[in-house]
Amino acid sequence: MDDYASKPPTENLDEPPNSRLFLVTSRSVSEDVIRESFSPFGDIQGVWVVKDKQTKESKGVSYVKFAKSSQACLAMEEMHGKVLMEGTKPIKVFIAQSRSSARHRDVEDEELTRIFVMIPKTFSEEDLKNTFKEYGDIEYCVIIKNKFTGESKGLGYVRYYKPSQAALAIENCDRGYRAILAEPRSRTTTTDGEYATGGTRTEHVPTAEAMNPYPFTLADPSSYPVTDYRSSDVITRCLMVSSRAAITQEQIYALFDIIPGMDYCELQRDPYGVSKGHAVIRYNNLGSAVYAKEKLNGFEYPPGNRLVVAFIDDGEDRTSPVGRMAMQFVATQMMSSVWNGPSTSQLLKAPSAFPTVSPVSRIQTDVTLPSLKKLAPPDSKVKERLFVVFSPSTLPLDVLEDVFCRYGSLIEVHLVPGRRVGYMKYADKQCADEAMAALHGHMVNGVRMKVMLADPPREESHKRPRTY
Repeated sequence: MDDYASKPPTENLDEPPNSRLFLVTSRSVSEDVIRESFSPFGDIQGVWVVKDKQTKESKGVSYVKFAKSSQACLAMEEMHGKVLMEGTKPIKVFIAQSRSSARHRDVEDEELTRIFVMIPKTFSEEDLKNTFKEYGDIEYCVIIKNKFTGESKGLGYVRYYKPSQAALAIENCDRGYRAILAEPRSRTTTTDGEYATGGTRTEHVPTAEAMNPYPFTLADPSSYPVTDYRSSDVITRCLMVSSRAAITQEQIYALFDIIPGMDYCELQRDPYGVSKGHAVIRYNNLGSAVYAKEKLNGFEYPPGNRLVVAFIDDGEDRTSPVGRMAMQFVATQMMSSVWNGPSTSQLLKAPSAFPTVSPVSRIQTDVTLPSLKKLAPPDSKVKERLFVVFSPSTLPLDVLEDVFCRYGSLIEVHLVPGRRVGYMKYADKQCADEAMAALHGHMVNGVRMKVMLADPPREESHKRPRTY
């Protein structure tokens, strides 16, 4: 049975929301040590150490309540994986779930970074970004638009890289924006104009069509009219790019901006801001679209991930004889230059032809990585294991080895089949701690990683021992 060192008051524990931390610590860590370690981040309203009701000993679980959500989020970001006392294990820090919540897990970092705002209908995405960038680095902004008229509905989403940044925006932005955290909801099908209730106010659930600023309709990739110049007379200025691996808006833009004339590039996302794995590219001329299709279809980016590029209907009428003749002429001219021109690798490495483009790096990340180091011998004794959670998808084994070996003594990488998690085995504890401190919460090739110490296998378990 459990007990608290001092019974917390039942009221105001969840006000403001997400202001309470859940800590997993060594049993020797006391309330005073916790309070002293977390006080630099803000006004602490209470610290509670969960104790066994019979023995009165700490169970290694504690709660810390801050006056503001931004203080709690900043403490979580800075203290997760830190050691509070010499000889104790690194602590784990999470935002505690609401006491009234029916969920059986604590809040994920990804649920705390996206806010929903009410904005003037004259706002552009650039206006939205400029308004909220003072609170932190923004990953993306989305303005919800009417799918028939293309006009703004006066609603939008802003996604930050860190929970503390989103919390600061909610606390400090103008009250007129009525900013709240955009909590994930059950994925139900809605039509344009429908609203789904969530949190403290009714929230619009945008569709992919509602986010589309162009007159042609965006839908699931399988519903696009796809054409190919090899089997059809029809080519268009619009391309659909599909990727099985996680890829960011910036990566897609940088790659397809190699070919001059790109008007529009958008990575398609679902109503929750998660990438659908495909993007729409539009050029201002047929020649550029044909050239991009031929050069980049099948191109491996990131390495090991083959892109699929196909023409899609752009809504223009090319059924007239004059239109077909013009299209065939452009296709003939462009195919001649493509087949007789440089290869794709030469194109990507040709600064004289495209001075604004640099060669694509194998590892795209928001953290500065050390130089490569050799793997430890496979028979090395495992001194520490790291547990890594990937979002939205896992990374290839060779990429993970490339990243995690840079901190030294990496033995091997193991990915759990069918799950977005993996283990990194190190022969040196300090190297593992450095990797965890440097990579936790950061992005690699469009994938965000949560890096923490793995729990040791339970010796008393009668199950077959783990092989990773």
